[in-house]
Amino acid sequence: MILLMLSQKPNKLHTLTEFAEKFGCAKSTLSEDMSALKKVLAQHGLGRIETVPGAAGGVKYLMGSTPEQNIAYIQSICDILAHPSRILPGGFLYTVDIFSDPTYIRRLGEIIAAQYYGAEPDVVVTVESKGVPIGLMVAQALGKNLVVARRDSKVTEGSVVTLNYLSTSSKRLQTMSLSRRAVKEGQKALIVDDFVKGGGTVGAICNMMKEFAVTVVGVCSLVASAQAPQRRIRDFRTLMVLDGIDEEAEKVSIRPADWLAHSK
Repeated sequence: MILLMLSQKPNKLHTLTEFAEKFGCAKSTLSEDMSALKKVLAQHGLGRIETVPGAAGGVKYLMGSTPEQNIAYIQSICDILAHPSRILPGGFLYTVDIFSDPTYIRRLGEIIAAQYYGAEPDVVVTVESKGVPIGLMVAQALGKNLVVARRDSKVTEGSVVTLNYLSTSSKRLQTMSLSRRAVKEGQKALIVDDFVKGGGTVGAICNMMKEFAVTVVGVCSLVASAQAPQRRIRDFRTLMVLDGIDEEAEKVSIRPADWLAHSK
């Protein structure tokens, strides 16, 4: 029951007093239970329980898995996406069904979130609309709010900051808007997106964060083109690398990113 409560609200601090009152037991007993839980989680690669000392301290659950588990899971997604039936005219890859399915996207979000607990982002930022499912899952795993930059501003969001940028994939001028109330000056943001090809969109989100005096602590995508200009984006990671699509041979080359061998 304790683990269920912790896992339902990851990265949220719970005091031992809270558990003691709920279950009617001594804090010393709870301390022993926490030690046992830590060992079980570590043994099976199911995340970890972190203890925060002090009067205002407590315990919190941080999601995570072993590098081997992460690579195996992402490889299974790559195998699905590599099917020839997913090739679209023009050399595009159909991913919407997978990246909108909670069965898959929840685990992918947890893998991303586990890499950024130490960066302590205050918000997760993405752009509508394909980035919303993964953004929501990452935000849930981090226990933070999701902020969505929109293509068109909505009257219900109040005053907005609008930024024009050149999409490196379509070579067209695009518009991005964000409510002035969405983030606060001095916060830290983790940017996530579903696919990065030329880096124009995530680069624009980084520039938008500068307008709000928000620090970007990381950028992560589900898939990125092998030719993506990663050096233009600080702290960029992707779960999967798309090496290429051969329409004539009906072949998709997609693989787990190399950094996953050292993931959490």
